[in-house]
Amino acid sequence: MKGEIIINEEVVPNVHRLVLSAPVIAKRAKPGQFVIIIPDEVGERIPFTLSDWSPEDGTITIFYQEAGVSTMKLTRMKPGNVIHTLVGPLGRPSKIEKFGTVLLGGGCYGLGAIYPLAKAFKEAGNRVIGLFEARTTYIVYNEEKLREVVDELYIVTADGSRGLRGHVPEALPYILEKEGKIDYAHFIGCTYMMMVSSRGTKEHNIPTIVAMNTLMVDGTGMCGICRVEVDGNTKFACVDGPDFDGHKVNWDMVFARKHAYVAEENMAYQFYRTQMDGAVNKCAKNRKEGA
Repeated sequence: MKGEIIINEEVVPNVHRLVLSAPVIAKRAKPGQFVIIIPDEVGERIPFTLSDWSPEDGTITIFYQEAGVSTMKLTRMKPGNVIHTLVGPLGRPSKIEKFGTVLLGGGCYGLGAIYPLAKAFKEAGNRVIGLFEARTTYIVYNEEKLREVVDELYIVTADGSRGLRGHVPEALPYILEKEGKIDYAHFIGCTYMMMVSSRGTKEHNIPTIVAMNTLMVDGTGMCGICRVEVDGNTKFACVDGPDFDGHKVNWDMVFARKHAYVAEENMAYQFYRTQMDGAVNKCAKNRKEGA
């Protein structure tokens, strides 16, 4: 299907909120699922975690960062433009049960993506603790919306400009002291954040789920590029996940696979950015000369 862009805005530096018209997906979406977007007919297939949806309005919301050619194309699209291909909802929904006290940690795009989980866990009768991790205070976003559905929200920044200083593992002892006990944890964000968070919760014997953001192509389990090793077994993030036990993921393999095409991706990004910026500057110059 195709999806018309309703909103496409930068909320903090290099984090964008995209709202799309997608009535079918909005009616079927569940917490933890994702969609695949192809911006134009020659674009890549990019997976994005669903951050919100409205069956009444027929819209879905995602947060994303400009990190490659296809997301660069996406940031340049305007309201009224139509996404070439939109597929979803994909993946297995997250396990939502009454665990007791649930810690939900988000970083990067995860600051938006933990919202539907927080809402669902709260409705299931849990005490929900939110944890935002960011490099610095000015890239924290979606705070007011998340506060509506959590019992407590902690913020940890690498530079100490807001809340606790450090990362999730440094924040855990403080949170445990305040909360007493955490029965279940779920993290969404960059791979490194999920890895160190999983290692931190393992020290405190907290069952932990991570939403894997592996490389992905078809999203149906056919290509195998999204495979991860969990407890010694091969799994596919698109159909077996994206949620997996963070204490059993082979993180070394995850990083090796994610870095396989970094040089080629950077080269393509710089080339197309030069091309696209050059075209924009040429159009601006022509408009100025024609004025």
